[in-house]
Amino acid sequence: MSRLLTRLAAILVAVGLVFTSQSLATPQRAAAADPGYLMLHFTGEGSTGQQMYLAHSADGLHWNDLNDGASILRSTVGTRGVRDPALVRSPGGDKYWIIATDLCWGCGSTVDGSINNGSRSIVVWESTDLVNWSEPWLLNVAGAIPDGRNAWAPEAIWNPATNDYVLYWATNVPLDGKTKHRIFYARTSDFRTITTPQIYIDRPGTQELIDTQIVEMPAGVGNYRYVRASGDGQITLEGSNSILGTWTNLGNLSGIGLTGSQVEGPMWMKFRDRNEWALYLDQYASRGGYMPVTTTNPSAPGTYQIPASGSYNMGVNKKRHGSILNLTAAEETRVLARWASTPAKRLQSYNFQDRYVRHANFDVRIDQNITGPDAQFRLRPGLAGTGTVSFESVNYPGYFLRHSGYDFQLVRNDGTAQFAADATFRQVAGLADPTWSSFQSYNHPDRYIRHYAYQLRLDQITTATARGDATFRVTN
Repeated sequence: MSRLLTRLAAILVAVGLVFTSQSLATPQRAAAADPGYLMLHFTGEGSTGQQMYLAHSADGLHWNDLNDGASILRSTVGTRGVRDPALVRSPGGDKYWIIATDLCWGCGSTVDGSINNGSRSIVVWESTDLVNWSEPWLLNVAGAIPDGRNAWAPEAIWNPATNDYVLYWATNVPLDGKTKHRIFYARTSDFRTITTPQIYIDRPGTQELIDTQIVEMPAGVGNYRYVRASGDGQITLEGSNSILGTWTNLGNLSGIGLTGSQVEGPMWMKFRDRNEWALYLDQYASRGGYMPVTTTNPSAPGTYQIPASGSYNMGVNKKRHGSILNLTAAEETRVLARWASTPAKRLQSYNFQDRYVRHANFDVRIDQNITGPDAQFRLRPGLAGTGTVSFESVNYPGYFLRHSGYDFQLVRNDGTAQFAADATFRQVAGLADPTWSSFQSYNHPDRYIRHYAYQLRLDQITTATARGDATFRVTN
């Protein structure tokens, strides 16, 4: 009998009628051994704020901005702005995606235009290690929706019932001439192609719904395998035992004084060492950014509490609608090393001291009195070798100074050994003045970075003029 019961339990788990803590999809897991948390978010309006930012926390309540508070990815497609990102980890932990709204309010997009004739695509990045990301691409999710006007706030969750991801987002499909955002979904395995979009959540009448996020529950907590929080005039909680099944309304957070007129962008996080969750909410009405509410049972609205003032700290950057990932030790090591605090610096020319190295349309030159981000670089540990440096752009993170054909351009790191070698240098005593610096090529050690006719080149240095051209000061 015991073997029969064991076999029956295994079958029930397999078909999804019973679930265990081990059956939690990897993106939702929160093992006690996992060391910390990673938040992906945007910070506000404008072309700088509407990019990708990261923050790290050891306890889920106190956050530190990574990369010195600068963005870690910048969209170069669509509207060239991104909001409302979700960070997705594959069940095997061997692939990651960032999906985000293709929208840049105040930098090419108007509010009305983005609502009624916005991008029907979302922006996608892919990575195998959480630190080296692909070029972004656009995934058209709303183009096939009749009268669909935009695509906002994408999210995705692994669905073990179908062995792929449920990708869901908000699209405005007007009702009787008035705006009405509803949640649509499609299935995908690669975030490059999707099934035909279907309605996922549609509130009665004219009630709109833009933001929703699902969290998977461990066994023994509440009555549902999944709980979702949605911004639909309230912060509404619903429960289901199937992602694409029937959902039950569980109530909302009005009992603790939080409604959709104050907060949006619900973002779940499970504390790794206990059965407690934080539901972060974006205080859009007061422009306050994220704040947490906590609960020991996400499916029970009466258990939510607002933490005491001073019990959490969101860091310096304002945190807007985003996503939190519980990090493994290996992931945390990679992330903290990649986006360690490295102050932005400028490279001043020795023999034209009013000129600084800068990029313009991805070409690299020295120009007069440049102080903006085009002339700011982070001297990272070299992409190749030891005791070396590589120059990463501040306003195009992931892009480095790289020589090709002895010319310099600002180029995205493609992860190849050739790129790493071309973008790596040894910082040595200045060839014209030992109190300054020169930069010797890693893979062409007989050549140095120098300017010629104000353009940056990689040259052999044989004259006094060339030594001056190849000498720079690293300065603020």
